[in-house]
Amino acid sequence: MPDEVEKFLGESQQLESRRQELIKDILKQKDAAIKAFDDKLARLGYHDGGAHRRSHHRKTAGAPEK
Repeated sequence: MPDEVEKFLGESQQLESRRQELIKDILKQKDAAIKAFDDKLARLGYHDGGAHRRSHHRKTAGAPEK
C-alpha cells in the first residue's frame, strides 16, 4: 500500500512537471507569434504606440455632444 501511494505521488509530480514545461512552451510560441504579427504590421506601416487613427466620421462645429 505505501509503495502504491509513493508511486502515485511520483507519477503526479512527473505529470505536473510536464504540464509546467508544456505551459512554458506554449507561452514561448505565443510570444513568438505575437512578435511575428507585430513585425508584419510594422512592415505594412502600422505602428504600435497608441497612434490615433483618423475616422471617416466628421465632427461638425457647434454640434452638441451626446
